[in-house]
Amino acid sequence: MRRKFLFLPLLLMFAGCVTHHFSPPPGLFPANAFITQRATFTARGKQFPLDGFLAMSETGGKRFVITAMMGVVVADILVKPDGKIYIMRSSQMFPEKYIRNGVARDLECIFGGADDKNCPVQMLDRKHFIVHRFGYTLDVRILDVKPGPQPAKLFDETKAAKQ
Repeated sequence: MRRKFLFLPLLLMFAGCVTHHFSPPPGLFPANAFITQRATFTARGKQFPLDGFLAMSETGGKRFVITAMMGVVVADILVKPDGKIYIMRSSQMFPEKYIRNGVARDLECIFGGADDKNCPVQMLDRKHFIVHRFGYTLDVRILDVKPGPQPAKLFDETKAAKQ
């Protein structure tokens, strides 16, 4: 009888974790903006501090650059308004496969545009988000949002950096 009582809370806890749907509240982020972020990426018990910027353009898409210590670019991605993903730069920390299946998906979940329902994002406040995925957790804090149009060259997929 006791086993049933122990199993039930576990079942209820995991039942809510199967699918998540998060959509940013309307107006949370301007359609055209430059957003500076700081994040902690936790995987396999190790934490990695990351910084990044996101340039958003309602006509050009989202350009997201992630840097590690000393400003080293570990990922640079462009997501066009139609959802097409361009890897502008990858690294050992974030290879192309991981950028496509993790970074781009998480970016779309937090900042809008996700077409799937699997967005395990917890919004703690208007500037603090936590993404819980199998294998990693991402704690994102928005440091600054500067509304306004962004340079068109940021959204040009032909301008990928040489690796």
